[in-house]
Parts: sequence; C-alpha cells; structure tokens
Amino acid sequence: MMTKKRSAEKTVRDIRRATRRHYSAEEKIRIVLEGLRGEDSIAELCRREGINSNVYYRWSKEFLEAGKKRLSGDTAREATSDEVKQLRTEATALKETLAELLMENRLLKKSVTGDGEDDI
Repeated sequence: MMTKKRSAEKTVRDIRRATRRHYSAEEKIRIVLEGLRGEDSIAELCRREGINSNVYYRWSKEFLEAGKKRLSGDTAREATSDEVKQLRTEATALKETLAELLMENRLLKKSVTGDGEDDI
C-alpha cells in the first residue's frame, strides 16, 4: 500500500515537472522589471505570474549581475549567426591551408632524407 502511494506521488511530481512552464528571456525580464518598479508587492506579482518568490529573486539577481558585468565591460558580445558562419568558413580555409603545408613539408622531407622520417 505504501509503495502505491509513493509511486503515485512520484507520478504527480513527474507530471508537474514535465508540464512546468518555461519562461523566455523576455518574459523573465518583464517580470523582474515589474518587480523593480514596485507597483505591486513581489508576493502579488509572483502569484499573478504563477511563480515561486524564490524563482523571482533568482531571476532578479541574475538580471542585476548580468547588467553589472555588461556595464563594466566584463562580458563578450554574443556572435551573430552571420559571424559564426564567417568564422566557420575561415576555420575551414585555415585547416585546408594547414593540410596543404603539412603535405608539402612531408614531400620536402622525403626528397631530402629519402624516406620522409625525421632523423632524431
């Protein structure tokens, strides 16, 4: 009997975890800014948004820390998708150039030593 109760509780927890709402970055920012405005209490804001106050305070702390780092110039800007594509293209070209140079180096070693092995 106790096992059925535990498995039922576990099932309920799993369902709650799976159906938990995931907030976008914009939604988190909106909620934190509403809390910082102070028009409603944090408890009322959290009730209205359906979040635990601990979640609000964690988001608020992350928001303020990120802002502090950004203002102090401590964080690097995220690359755009075009920049990522450009960097990947450049990396591929560099790898190809390196491969060509390695092949040339091996051919030169073979022509000098006769077998291509290093004489160490």
